[in-house]
Amino acid sequence: MSRRSGILEFAVLGLLREAPMHGYELRKRLNTSLGIFRAFSYGTLYPCLKTLVANGWLIEEPGSAPEDALAASLAGRRAKIVYRLTAEGKEHFEELLSHTGPDSWEDEHFAARFAFFGQTEREVRMRVLEGRRSRLEERLEKMRASLARTRERLDDYTLELQRHGMESVEREVRWLNELIESERAGRGRRRSGPETPDADQASTASAAAQQDDTSGETGGLPRHGGSTRPDPSDDTAK
Repeated sequence: MSRRSGILEFAVLGLLREAPMHGYELRKRLNTSLGIFRAFSYGTLYPCLKTLVANGWLIEEPGSAPEDALAASLAGRRAKIVYRLTAEGKEHFEELLSHTGPDSWEDEHFAARFAFFGQTEREVRMRVLEGRRSRLEERLEKMRASLARTRERLDDYTLELQRHGMESVEREVRWLNELIESERAGRGRRRSGPETPDADQASTASAAAQQDDTSGETGGLPRHGGSTRPDPSDDTAK
């Protein structure tokens, strides 16, 4: 399983822990609440859902709204499929939430992990935040060393680009310092519900992880192309 698909599976399980959803609704939530998945195709989401079903972590159910079934029948299509998290899926997601290894500090994975901090134990949050800060401090040190070696050979615009990248990483380190201090003081971030990740948290983490896109040494989330137009065959049983 690739790192990208692993992050998507994690996010899907986390969203379905809140409530069952059909595929189009899931895609909207991934795009809006979790900005790290701003644009990806149905050809990416549905294989992921099928894999989670095959693993026993999700089950497929027909849509329950009568008007949906009637509209689908009149259009010659089957009713939408709703995906529900199983007990095994919830257990697996909670196991994933407890992971604090290096992958959880990397740009894309950190943004996804941060989006579900409202469901994560405080000790785990602290380890992930401190790991992310350590990773960025290492990155910043390398950037400074590289800039010192090459400064005289860079034109003004390339130099400004390098400085911009360094400033972006420095801002995220300061942000992480504030979060870590808040956690240590016992001041948790605002939660929008008992098991609902704060959309503001998700957006903040995604933006912080993307600040570095303009510099080749700063990492950040990849930008993905692709249409966001709904697939007319969305969410029908295959």
